[in-house]
Amino acid sequence: MTTGSAGPGTAAGPAYSRFQVGALVALRILIGWHFLYEGLAKLANPYWTSAGYLADSKGFLHGVLTDIAASPTAVTGVDYLNEYGLVLIGLALIFGLLSRAAAVVAVVLLALYYLAAPPLVGYAYATPSEGSYLVVNKILIELAAILVLLAFPAGREWSLDGLLARRRARRTAARAAA
Repeated sequence: MTTGSAGPGTAAGPAYSRFQVGALVALRILIGWHFLYEGLAKLANPYWTSAGYLADSKGFLHGVLTDIAASPTAVTGVDYLNEYGLVLIGLALIFGLLSRAAAVVAVVLLALYYLAAPPLVGYAYATPSEGSYLVVNKILIELAAILVLLAFPAGREWSLDGLLARRRARRTAARAAA
């Protein structure tokens, strides 16, 4: 993400205002914090398991997810992937390290959450939702926000990705000059 004078369509890419860059960085960090918090909360609770969520699934993934819920070994694997995946995605987004890869994994994970419990008319779940939704819920909104991060180079500012990219560019320029 460039904040310099490069105009749209130039080799350096479009220029973004400080406000635009700040908004994208804030969005990346806030979503990262949410993922990190959710992962740590699950890790901190020795009784947490995804079994109930999987068993209560609706929609076209119902059969697969209820089969997973019925297998203690599969549930343990899903729990492990879920807990540590949330933590790693959160850290990656907060620090901006491998942020594009983390965003892609986050989209996949959120899509699975959404498809496991779609907010559609006629579906009732054992765990109450935060409100009455029709198609759109907080999972879908967060998924869309992550797509915004993927659509823009949000991981290039105030991030380890950006720091490493600038460092590589300096090394490449120094080698070319030598």
